[in-house]
Amino acid sequence: MNDQTVEQLPQQPVEPSVEQEPKFRIRARHTEDTVTVYQAYRPKIGNAAARNGRFPSAWSRERMTWIKPSFLWMMYRCGWATKEGQETVLAVGITREGFEWALRNACLSHYVPALHGDQDAWKRQLKRSPARVQWDPERDLHLNPLPYRSLQLGLAGEATIRYADEWITGIQDVTPLARRIHAHVRAGELDLAKALLPRERPYPVADDVLTHLRR
Repeated sequence: MNDQTVEQLPQQPVEPSVEQEPKFRIRARHTEDTVTVYQAYRPKIGNAAARNGRFPSAWSRERMTWIKPSFLWMMYRCGWATKEGQETVLAVGITREGFEWALRNACLSHYVPALHGDQDAWKRQLKRSPARVQWDPERDLHLNPLPYRSLQLGLAGEATIRYADEWITGIQDVTPLARRIHAHVRAGELDLAKALLPRERPYPVADDVLTHLRR
């Protein structure tokens, strides 16, 4: 893996005020050219991906794959890397160009009358879109829901192939970091846990990229 392509961990996070945080905003580790997303896999897949900087042949391009810019939402999803089949957590660096292509070509995963018109129109859009978006409650260190949302981006078809073959700039196994942070949380050492969290900043994206994805 090329370590220059995934922003280095750990970094002191800058936490927004809950009162000031908008309900729908992408927060992520990002550089001028890349954005970091998280996924969790069984060790056979995750270890090979981190070692080679690419997903192995056992990784299916035929299935939808979900990427998450939020580290803590990933921890909620994988149970701090304890859930079966999600024991290896990966930080995947991808190009911002690819990330934003997926957003521009995505459809919300649920029907919103104000955005989609009738439900049949939404179903047609969902069927032809190579990506879909869900906004789920962001999580705190105890994995409790916060009042603002975190983006999940599902990739299918063309988007999955582009993700695997074109967009990835580096893959890092961050399972040891997840376990260290979790150990501090269990011990009640929240300041130490916060100091290890990846720094996720508001992701600068043009309004027109997200207009069709806010509900």
